[in-house]
Amino acid sequence: MLGTLYMIPVPIADNAMRTLPLEVSVLCKKITCFFVENIREARRFLKAIDKEIDIDALSFCETNRNSTPDLQQLRKWMTEGKDVAVLSDAGCPGIADPGAILAETAHKMGAKVLPVSGPSSILLALMASGLNGQNFSFNGYLPVKEPERSKQLKSLEQLSAKENRTQIFIETPYRNNVIVQDCIKHCAPTTLLCIAINITASDEAIVTKSIAEWAASTINLPKQPAVFLLLAR
Repeated sequence: MLGTLYMIPVPIADNAMRTLPLEVSVLCKKITCFFVENIREARRFLKAIDKEIDIDALSFCETNRNSTPDLQQLRKWMTEGKDVAVLSDAGCPGIADPGAILAETAHKMGAKVLPVSGPSSILLALMASGLNGQNFSFNGYLPVKEPERSKQLKSLEQLSAKENRTQIFIETPYRNNVIVQDCIKHCAPTTLLCIAINITASDEAIVTKSIAEWAASTINLPKQPAVFLLLAR
């Protein structure tokens, strides 16, 4: 019998274990095989769940932008009937991280793939934004270089206006202020922009304003994880 692949969320912010359901703790105490973005961070997370977990008895494989997932190892574990957990560095695996290929492989094997409830910065930002939650797209990172970046931003705004679609994207924290200035420069004054920073942390901030209102504000965003949402009006 094949094992089950569990997509297990971890906190988005430091010291936010309260955001995880009990099921996460139960599963992490019994699963011994893990695919993770960073082994050190995964070990720290598991110890935060329960100090009695024997970390040295667990098996880890890394999957991130610098490490191709060992799909052969996944198949071996699951064929042996072992349950496997996929952990992101923050939030839900398979969403804006490399975990999707593991789920795809498990499906091809005919194994169960079960998502576990938990915090997703993308959905939490959308919930609090006041923008359209019935029709939305997540676009990952925008291009780093110009003119591709401004072209993409304009294209997303045009599509938002045409289809009443909330456009969601993220950016490297040190470029938070750059992307806001790009939005001010290239988007219409009436377009709404929500900036959600450090979601679930003690200094969480989620603010929605028109581009014109953002342009009139003093903007100095911290170098913290942020989600950006646009809705053309």
